Formats: sequence, structure tokens, C-alpha cells
Amino acid sequence: MKISVIKSDITTIKVDAIVNAANTSLLGGSGVDGAIHKKGGVEILNACKEIRNKQGSCKVGEAVITTAGKLDAKYVIHTVGPVWNKGGFEKEALLRNCYQNSVILANQNDVKSIAFPNISTGIYKFPKKIAAQIAIGTIKRYKNNNTIEEVIFVCFDEENFSIYEKILKNDTTI
Repeated sequence: MKISVIKSDITTIKVDAIVNAANTSLLGGSGVDGAIHKKGGVEILNACKEIRNKQGSCKVGEAVITTAGKLDAKYVIHTVGPVWNKGGFEKEALLRNCYQNSVILANQNDVKSIAFPNISTGIYKFPKKIAAQIAIGTIKRYKNNNTIEEVIFVCFDEENFSIYEKILKNDTTI
């Protein structure tokens, strides 16, 4: 599995699956969630509404998969990251679950390439370095046990990009 990091807009990446840092409603929001819904179009929203009608909201740490609509991907995997607040082991475990459950869905749908945003590091205020270590560490644990050939961490801001680049270069994951 090839693991890389780029600084870009995740809605422009050509991969089999784009991961969305969604909220529990699955109906779009701000940040990456809003951008994915806006650029992907009504198809994504309608697919999310179907999921809500079947199961209700998406719980923190869980993931669901939909069409990618007008995005240059086959799927969008929506996962709900934790709000940091005072942090702790539980928040870290929930963030780890976001990546694990996204990889599980990707494998079930024969995804070869996947792009992840920096889940929970925006308005949910998860510390960026801890979040990056969790993200990279979780993905590396699945390195030999799945169908995914390429993982791209897509950073919208320079701070996250620098953190991911340094961790990947030095292999310093928790």
C-alpha cells in the first residue's frame, strides 16, 4: 500500500473513494462536509437521506458509504469524527474507529484508492498532531490486510500538511 500526503482540495482528487468528515445528520455541514455535498451534488444528499431513513443518524466513529455523485470518485465514505472538548482516550479511540470503519467499507466495496481529509481537526478541534498520528498509525495497521493499494491524506491547510509530511517521513506514529 502506498501512503502519501498532499495539500489540496479533497473534492478534486481522482480516487475510488473520498472520505467525508461528516456530521451525525449526514445532511451536509461546513468545512469538508459542506464542500463534498456541494460539489458532489444532490445525488450524495439523496443517498444520505436513504441511509437516514433506514438506520437513523450516523454515530460518532461509524461510517457509511454512498455514491460520489458528480465528484471524480466512485464512492464517498462518510464518517463522523469526535468533538475534542477535553479529549482523552475515548476521543482518540473514536477517531481511530473513523479510520478503521472507513477502511472496512472500502475493502467491502473493492476500493483500490482512497483519500482521507484531516478528520475532526477543524471545528471539532481535535489536536492536529494527535489526529495525524492516529490516522497514519491506523492506516498502517491495515497495510497488508486489505484491497486498498493507495491512501492519500489530503490536507487543506499548511499546518496539517507539514504535520503529516513530518510523521510520514520520520515514521513517528502512536
